[in-house]
Amino acid sequence: MAFDKYIYEKAENEIKRRRFCAEGDAETRALEIELNIPEIKEITGRLSQTSIELSKLILKNKGSFKENFEKIKNQNIQGQEMIRSLLTRNGYPADYLEPKYTCDKCRDKGFFDGQRCSCFEKLLTRFAVEKLNSEANMPNCDFEHFSLSYYKGKTTESGMDCFKKMSDNLNSCKQYAENFSLNSQSLFLLGKTGIGKTHISLSIAKEVIKRGFTVAYGSLLNYLRIIEKEHFGRNEASETDTLQILINADLLILDDLGSEFRTSFYESVIYNIINSRINLGLPTIINSNLSAQELQNIYNDRIISRLFSVYRMIPFVGEDIRQIKRLNGEF
Repeated sequence: MAFDKYIYEKAENEIKRRRFCAEGDAETRALEIELNIPEIKEITGRLSQTSIELSKLILKNKGSFKENFEKIKNQNIQGQEMIRSLLTRNGYPADYLEPKYTCDKCRDKGFFDGQRCSCFEKLLTRFAVEKLNSEANMPNCDFEHFSLSYYKGKTTESGMDCFKKMSDNLNSCKQYAENFSLNSQSLFLLGKTGIGKTHISLSIAKEVIKRGFTVAYGSLLNYLRIIEKEHFGRNEASETDTLQILINADLLILDDLGSEFRTSFYESVIYNIINSRINLGLPTIINSNLSAQELQNIYNDRIISRLFSVYRMIPFVGEDIRQIKRLNGEF
């Protein structure tokens, strides 16, 4: 996946910071142990000497190299075992002197076996998503400020109690955010404009981000425009592959499905995003102001079948809250 220079440097700096902190903390613990368990300092000194002897042995290449190498190796093993034993006897963990890296695979170097480590890739995606989100200009919403009072006394044409239905939706979405994992089910929030779909979905985003997941959220139309510019070379200043960022985010929230222009390119991108994330097993939340029938009239069967068979449908009901606020003089 391609990332622009700003994103790459930011991820590199974070990797360096992690390594610096891990090794700095290890040095601090080593100084502590030198004061509290001086025997370990003596053993560490002897181990350093055996390393020097091994280097000299390799350079001189005299005598029985294999025999001397095994001897020095065994001395090192015995010394390390003595250090671990002294640590545990004095109430410390056996690995107390080891650096505690964020990533054990690459030891916070960012590369493993000549390739970018998965921890580096995750950082790149996280910072790219954060940049996308900062440009999305979406409102800052949370569950605490979602008021159910606007649904009281309202019923649907079929007689459904809007307050009860939206109370159930709110509780269900709170639980979704609290229990979110990469295996969470995708959600499809349906209902007419202004009844809380964006607020609820962004509230989920806020809680999921708090738990350390990468969440990309924004208007589907805005994302499609960005991807179109990148695809057709009208955004030459950017090296970022927005489509791949959206496909690989831990959680993707697409607002206002159905508001975009009808083009074959946009439809293929929508299908690509939905299908790719299903194949990767990653959850997605999609909002739409259109009814199920209206969606079926717009999109091809490949998109519709995935939306209605894989996603959990959550119908939103009520009256346009913005209109209610204007009537109440709240604007």
